[in-house]
Amino acid sequence: MRIVQEFGAIDNEAQRWSLLAEASNSPMHQYGWLKACSSAFSACGKLQLIVIGSDAEQPGALGALIMRGKHLNRMECLGVNELYEPTDFPHSDPTSLTALISTLIEFRRPLLLRRTLADSPVLAALREAFKSRGVLITRAATGYPWIELDASWSEPERKLSAKRRSSLRRALRTAEKIGYVEYEITSPKPDQVPPLLAESFRIEAANWKGRAGSALVTDPDRRRFFEQYTAIASEKGILRICFLKIAGHAAATQIAVESGGRFWLLKVGYDETFARCSPGNLLMLETLRYAAGRGLQSYEFLGSAERWTQMWTDRVRPCVSVWAYPNNIRGATVLAWDAARFGWEKLTRPFNH
Repeated sequence: MRIVQEFGAIDNEAQRWSLLAEASNSPMHQYGWLKACSSAFSACGKLQLIVIGSDAEQPGALGALIMRGKHLNRMECLGVNELYEPTDFPHSDPTSLTALISTLIEFRRPLLLRRTLADSPVLAALREAFKSRGVLITRAATGYPWIELDASWSEPERKLSAKRRSSLRRALRTAEKIGYVEYEITSPKPDQVPPLLAESFRIEAANWKGRAGSALVTDPDRRRFFEQYTAIASEKGILRICFLKIAGHAAATQIAVESGGRFWLLKVGYDETFARCSPGNLLMLETLRYAAGRGLQSYEFLGSAERWTQMWTDRVRPCVSVWAYPNNIRGATVLAWDAARFGWEKLTRPFNH
């Protein structure tokens, strides 16, 4: 077991680890994600990268954590607070995972997993480990929508109600009256990424997100993450930057990766100048068609279930948050602090112990 505490050391440590290869089922368990998080969010706390295994190049499990707070000093997964995508601990086998959880407990510090899949083996391992060594509280967190793909999704229009099909046909006709409609699903080389990404950022800000100040162009840390991550993903050949163009103007965009036999949607946006054309939904049709045509297993929306995603699917991958408190003064103090902030009944009633 080793512990890495320098953000700059992650590149040398992790780039060759097969545990973080692009074939991993989740982008959040890959080298590119870890590296980009370490570059973008290094000011958010103190790094604790726990490496399980004797071989430095091929560990059996790892926990990329960040210590937050001078007084509470709680451990959290790196990047989840900023990106809120489901993340826990990549591992190659149950024994390595158990060793990682044991190491976490030996730190004797509170642990917060803000969002992890409800069926993750990590959750079961934490529950077992904390039976006699602290308090573990789990609570339902926001799940994310997904679609199980098969050949029938090569015609995604057929999956919609007649009313919605009619609405999209009308939107397409409206777009065609403005000008030529074209779709681009690109797998850019590293030197092609910056201008495509800049255009994608521009589109994402060309609506309510820009006015509210929540677009990436107004968030330096998250923007830096996407710049770093897309650069690495393009080198691996998994990046997809997609556009719908109307009369030569980009009206909608998606930033995604194709990895582990799945299409992972990381960011969407549309220019509200073209709102009456439903550009986001028209682009969604084409990327669904693309993913099915590639023979991918699923289309993972990530984010949270929203009104626009319910048009496409009502299936959600359940997620939970995990709050762990060790049997010591620090654990009791943080538990009392959380109970005071949320109210004990509110903190525990929706949770499973």
